[in-house]
Amino acid sequence: MKKTSLRGEDDDWQGAALSQIRKLIKQADPEVVEEWKWRKPSNPEGVPVWSHHGMVCTGETYKSHVKVTFAKGASLKDPSHLFNSSLDGNARRAIDLHEGERVDQEAFKALIRAAVALNEASVRHK
Repeated sequence: MKKTSLRGEDDDWQGAALSQIRKLIKQADPEVVEEWKWRKPSNPEGVPVWSHHGMVCTGETYKSHVKVTFAKGASLKDPSHLFNSSLDGNARRAIDLHEGERVDQEAFKALIRAAVALNEASVRHK
């Protein structure tokens, strides 16, 4: 079994899924910044974090799924019902993708743009 390399991208299905998510995020917001945070011995590569005027979302790989967590997801409209995880929290919402699943690309990009707009509105009101 190949090890998932988040930066090497297509090493396995999780890497391919995260690579696709990365591409969609950049298409939705070319100015988004990707950083790697929260490195630790059990996760030496860390977690990709996409930001624009604040955190937009993170991407994590697990054995059974890839999780994309939106920092302010509870404040976003999700007419396509992409959020399928972390639905009870006051702030975050997540999308769990399992092997073979595809995210609705246009709906995902709309969520990214909405998250950036929410961040921008927060910055303007400070």
